[in-house]
Formats: sequence, C-alpha cells, structure tokens
Amino acid sequence: MSPVVRRQGRVMRLALPIMLGMLSQSMLNLIDAALVGHLGEEALAGVGIGGYAMFMMTALVFGLSSSVQSQTAQDSGSGQYTSRSLQAGLTIGVAVAVPLSCLAWWQAPAFIQLIAPTDDVSRIAVDYFRWRVISLTAIALTLCLRGYWNGLQQTHLYLRIIVIVHVFNVFVSAALIYGLAGLPALGASGAGIGTTLSLLLGVVIWWSVTVKHLRNEEAPCFCTLRTTLFLAVPHSMQQLWFAAGYVVLFWLLGKVGAQSVAVGHVLVNLSLLLILPGVGVGIAAMSLVGEALGQDDQHAAHRWGIDALSVAGMLLTALALPMLLFPENILALFFADESLIQLGTLPLQITGLMIVLDAAALVLAQALMGAGAQRMVMLLTLSMQWLLFLPLAWWVGVWLGYGLIGVWLTQLFYRLLNSVSFLWVWQRRRW
Repeated sequence: MSPVVRRQGRVMRLALPIMLGMLSQSMLNLIDAALVGHLGEEALAGVGIGGYAMFMMTALVFGLSSSVQSQTAQDSGSGQYTSRSLQAGLTIGVAVAVPLSCLAWWQAPAFIQLIAPTDDVSRIAVDYFRWRVISLTAIALTLCLRGYWNGLQQTHLYLRIIVIVHVFNVFVSAALIYGLAGLPALGASGAGIGTTLSLLLGVVIWWSVTVKHLRNEEAPCFCTLRTTLFLAVPHSMQQLWFAAGYVVLFWLLGKVGAQSVAVGHVLVNLSLLLILPGVGVGIAAMSLVGEALGQDDQHAAHRWGIDALSVAGMLLTALALPMLLFPENILALFFADESLIQLGTLPLQITGLMIVLDAAALVLAQALMGAGAQRMVMLLTLSMQWLLFLPLAWWVGVWLGYGLIGVWLTQLFYRLLNSVSFLWVWQRRRW
C-alpha cells in the first residue's frame, strides 16, 4: 500500500465518525420539524425561527471547539499531554455563556420580533427560544470537550455520544410535545425543553468520560486563557456572519419572487447537508495538521491538508453526481408544482458543481485552523462572502434581472474563487 493511500485511509478513519455524527444532527432536525409540523404552520414557523435565533447564539461560542482542538492536537504532537487548553476553554465557556444566555432570555421578545413575520409566530418562537437558550452553557462546554477529544484523534466518542443524545431528544421531545406517558402536552415549547434536556445529558456524558482522563494540573494561566480566546473569537465571528449572510441571501431572493425563495430554501438545505463529508474531513485534517506542527514537521502538516482535500474531493464528487444527472427527479421529492421543478433544475445542477468546487475551502479552512490561523480564515471567508458574493448576487440577480439562475451562477463563481484562494494560501505555507 502506497504512503498516499495510507494517509488517505487515516484521514477517512478519523473523519467517518464526525461525518456520521453530523448526519445524525441533520436527520434530527428533520425529525423535530416533522414532530412539530403536526401542530400547524405557525408552530413550525415559530420553532424554525427560534431555532435559527439559537443558531446565531451558538455561533458566538462555536469557536471554542476549534481553539481547543488545534491547541490539543499541537500539544499531543509535541508529547505534552496536557489539558491546559481544555481547562481554559471551559473557563471561557462558562464566563461567556452564562451572562449571554441570561441576556438573551431577557431580551428574547425584542430579538425574535426582528425576524418573526407575525405576532402569533413570534410568541411561539419566543417560548421555544427561551427554553433552548438555557442550554447555551451546556453547548459551550460540549464544544470544548468535543474539541479536546477530536484533538486527541478520538473522534469515535463524538459519534457515540451524539447518537445517545439524539435518541434521547427524539423520545423526550415527542413526549413533551404531545403529552405522552403522563407528561403535559406543551406543544412547541416541549420541543425546546426536550432539546435542552438532551444537551444537558450530553455534557454530563462528555464530562464523565473526560474527567477520568484528566491529570491534576494547575488552573490555566492568563497566557493560556488569552491564546484560547484569541483563537476562538475569529471562528465564532466567522460563523455568526456566515449565518447572517444567508439572511441577506434570502432577502435577495425575496426581491426576485416567492418561487425563487421556495426553491432557494431547498437548494441551500440540500447543499448544507451534502457538504457535511467535506466538513468532517476538514475537522479530521485540523487534528492531523496540529499534531504534525506539534512535532515541528511543516512538510507533513502540508501533506495532510492535500491528502484530506483529495479524500473530500472524491466524496463530494460522488454526492454531486445525482444532482448533475437527475435534477428533476431530486426536485420532484420536494415540489409537486412543475414550474418550481423547472425553475430549480439548472440551479440544482449548479449546486452540484458548487459542492465539488467547495472542497478546497471546506477542508483547508479547517486545516488552517489546526495551524492556528483562525484569524486568516475569518478574514478570507467573510471578505469573499460579504464583499464579493452578496453585492455581486444583488447586482446580477436583482439589478440586472437574471433572478435565481443569476444568483446561483454568481455563487458558483464565488465558491470557485473562494476555494482557489484557500488553496493558494495553503500552498504558500505561511500559516
């Protein structure tokens, strides 16, 4: 077996549990939507808006995962089996998430009112969001613990724990939504309570596994806290503004027409689901690059990024082929209206190309974070999205009148340029 094949096999072994865990998360979102959907359109819309608001809150602490993971991987590579970055992440997580969740709970009505279409939907969204935001501290701690174990390349723990959490969530949420097993029927709020309880269970499991592994160490020093925060903030801001970019994108599609919004929602959700293998491979590359740099092996670190990119490219190409060859059949799963299928056919094929072209950006962005280049990733990602794609999409799709196809062709150009930029940065090796 050639060295390249061995390295690719190692990337795949690390990435597979992460990919399956992310897939289970996406499936859980679909199951939650199906459970709440039986309560009516307003309940479904309220949970959707509340869930998106919670995603924005989670983005503010999301960077703790990559910060802890990259530092742990480098410490492991250098032979320093220390939990200093984990302790720093946990400290920052509590210090940030507790007051942030209290503020969000207090200001939930004003926050939700900005994005809710009607008062009835807003009321449901506020109740749901308030139950969900209680779990923000648990989410922050889980991100730190997950990053620590991923940094040690024990990615199988992520899959095992997330499956337990999700199964628990489905049963508890269903019981609280509909009043099963003698529990009160709480409707959409029951979904929020069930999800929060499952996240609390998850952080308990993560901690019970981790505490056995920790050694008696001193509390993290100011230098470690500063480094952890310095690495976490850019990734969190990147996630926050990336999510905000989709709000602007759907606002642009709204200017084009209601049909474009409907088709655009399906295309975006499909693309976000199908890029998960690339994200999973990228997270695996983050650990391998960090470990190599901890061993002061710049060449190996660079090689891991390229090997991970080749694995992701093959996976994403396989997933994109049905979108390129059978777009009408795929769209027929979502739309009965033939006009919507016709409108979405070419954009879906463009989406398939985007998924393949996005491989370098998905993988190398994570690999760069493994090298501690979170700030560079943030600047490159957000400048491409906000300074290039969104203004260009408005100009081509709205101002010039090319509609949904114009917006999606613009996005194809943006994805290509984004990946080329990340590949250029990676090849320069100035991390």
